[in-house]
Amino acid sequence: MNNEIELDDSHKIDSKIDSKSENQLSHSHDWEWKFWQVVPLYPYGQRRTLCREVVKGSIWTFDQIQGIFYVVVPIRMTVVKLEAGGLLVYAPVAPTPECIRLMQEIVAEHGEVKYIILPTISGIEHKVFVGPFARYFPNAQVYVSPHQWSFPFNLPLSWLGLPRGRTYILPEDISQTPFADQFDYAILGSINLGLGQFAEVAMFDKRSQTLLVTDTIVSISEKPPEILLLDPYPLLFHARDNASQPIADTEANRIKGWQRTSLFLFYFRPQVLEAVPFVQALRDLAKAPERSRKAFYGLFPFKWKESWHQSFETLRGNGRIFVAPILQTLILNRAPQAAIAWADKVASWNFVRIIPCHFDNAIAATPIEFRQAFSFLEKNSQLSTNANLPEEDFEVLKQINNILQGTRILVEAKDKI
Repeated sequence: MNNEIELDDSHKIDSKIDSKSENQLSHSHDWEWKFWQVVPLYPYGQRRTLCREVVKGSIWTFDQIQGIFYVVVPIRMTVVKLEAGGLLVYAPVAPTPECIRLMQEIVAEHGEVKYIILPTISGIEHKVFVGPFARYFPNAQVYVSPHQWSFPFNLPLSWLGLPRGRTYILPEDISQTPFADQFDYAILGSINLGLGQFAEVAMFDKRSQTLLVTDTIVSISEKPPEILLLDPYPLLFHARDNASQPIADTEANRIKGWQRTSLFLFYFRPQVLEAVPFVQALRDLAKAPERSRKAFYGLFPFKWKESWHQSFETLRGNGRIFVAPILQTLILNRAPQAAIAWADKVASWNFVRIIPCHFDNAIAATPIEFRQAFSFLEKNSQLSTNANLPEEDFEVLKQINNILQGTRILVEAKDKI
């Protein structure tokens, strides 16, 4: 399969359609996601797809991007070959023509899609793709995490676009599923958050010794993921130090932009970031070399402290796996015993790599390292890989937690076990 995709800026929604070639226009159609208004995240209606063969002839990943205000991150689907023939798909991404064409190349060689897994109940950015994706594979059975819910009203799954007559709830006992010989899974939750619930299904492919997770575990690469390099503009936007600096496409700026984006994504407002007063930001518009819609008309209300790179290195921890700060502060601390029990079960599997739905792909990791990542939930733990994250960077998340608890949108966090 040819996984190389030529770099082309024609898909950007802010660019003018003036002198596009027929080839560029066909690419624009190839990347089209028609239902982007349901979850209006960047890059909206034009999504690139990058396919990577992780385990030869056995596991493939499909990366796209999503974000807000150029703070972008990979979102990933994993495809696993079944021993009996056919394919299992974990956490579908947007079924653009390009994505489906790449899928059909795998189907032609390894058999039809037999099972589609929705491994979360609250992640609408994952749930929104399942129904449209399943329509392209009408013989596939769809399995979803238990306790599905929707806001503001709990609607039947068929009303949320999941196919009627072939959508099933994952049972607690995996032996009741048709793929139990090759896979094991563990369901975390559901965790009551107050307004809604959180759950995640980790799946273990025994054949390749690969663990699939959605949001709980991540690892950050030093350099930007390949999918982000297909359109590096969001990274270049955040590589600047002020509004007067031009947006310059260099390798150093791509790396700098990625590292700053990571701090945004994990902390919302890390302690190394200062907000420029809005009035001052408006004054700085006159100094901006680019004031197009694409560049937010020159608005750049950020100022990074000199120590920002050290903060990134602390967060990255030399590429270790860890639980994202938002899950530590707002979600898993609501049910520490359940989260630890889930982590213990997952750590009992003999996996050699982890494929999350976000950030780094195909991470070499051991069950012991996985279990250590959850030790922040335990009192007096000496094993925590997250202990070196600065408390100052958690300040905004703690403020959000206190506000949501005060308004009873979030239930009160429980003590560590």
